[in-house]
Amino acid sequence: MEDSSNAPKFHIDRSNYGEGILRWFQDSHAEHKNVEIEGIDIPVATGFSNETVFFNVTSDTEQGRYEGRYVARIEPEDGGMFPVQTPECEISVALQQRVMETVQSTSDVPLPIIGRLQPNTYLGLPFFVMTYIDGKVPSDRPRYTEEGFVVDEATDQQRMQMVQSGLEAMAGIHDIDWKAADLHWLNPCDGEPTQAKQIEIYRKYVDKELSGRDHPVMAYALDWLADNDPNDDRIGLSWGDARLGNIIWQNYTPAAVVDWEACALSPTEADLGWWLMFDRMSFDDVGVERLSGYPTREEQASYYEKISGREVRNPHYWEVFAVMRFCAIFIRLGDRLTNIGLFSPEMNPAVGNMVTQSLATLLEIDNPTPSLI
Repeated sequence: MEDSSNAPKFHIDRSNYGEGILRWFQDSHAEHKNVEIEGIDIPVATGFSNETVFFNVTSDTEQGRYEGRYVARIEPEDGGMFPVQTPECEISVALQQRVMETVQSTSDVPLPIIGRLQPNTYLGLPFFVMTYIDGKVPSDRPRYTEEGFVVDEATDQQRMQMVQSGLEAMAGIHDIDWKAADLHWLNPCDGEPTQAKQIEIYRKYVDKELSGRDHPVMAYALDWLADNDPNDDRIGLSWGDARLGNIIWQNYTPAAVVDWEACALSPTEADLGWWLMFDRMSFDDVGVERLSGYPTREEQASYYEKISGREVRNPHYWEVFAVMRFCAIFIRLGDRLTNIGLFSPEMNPAVGNMVTQSLATLLEIDNPTPSLI
């Protein structure tokens, strides 16, 4: 078994992962004999949200030699990155596993085969396992609009197909009837879910994470969002992290939609706002000219409207909401980066960062906390 104890960025010992995964597989698959766990891979880009572990299983069965590849999603030591929607969502991987099972059983949105939630007895933290889906994933660093297969390999038609089929997957999520799908456990309200409740949840999260520090741009944004709430009653399951980089692609169509830790019951146009935010950050904010064949933001909104049957009413509001959410979780991320020594406390990356600047720019206000990172 490979020693993965020095893989990415949490202050936990990973040397037991191979043994823990072996015990889990043996307990869960009694029909498999002579089980071996190999090829443990923990990408260095993971670890600030849920940790992702890839591994291979070989064994003997009555049908012959078995070989499989799997992915484990493991709870972070200090909890998930996004604010908790309800008490039943306290464990981030439990939320993800439960929502993914619901999406898989109530829609045609492609997902991996998902296993049951596992207790912390195997790896020291709760986790669940999925089948590995082969494919390509657009990169965040370097941005997929700067280099990689979307830039170097895709044709104009394939870029268009990729964006449109991603929007189709998102619309498929929004087609789910959350009440019929029994997603009441995800509802933070006593009655119907509202945008006002989401703003309240993020305001409390921000106050807790800031611990008394000033964040003028965030304070302005939360008040602006509350004052301009469109009171959209088109409530549904929001994917929460809707972007090309959270889809595994095969032949420029979605093979699996992943990363569900930010899901919520809210106006579904919130997902379009997040999608458009990442489009802006992948082109405008990094000074990259839009790729040939890649649809404009307006074309993407129009296509979503066409295939979802949902009128796009307030794209600016929902993009502000998206950037506020991203800015909110960056408080926690910035503190994690500081705590592991990547930045000095004086740099204050939790407040002074590029997302804060993006939020100020979108709201057309001054930013008194410029990024030092």
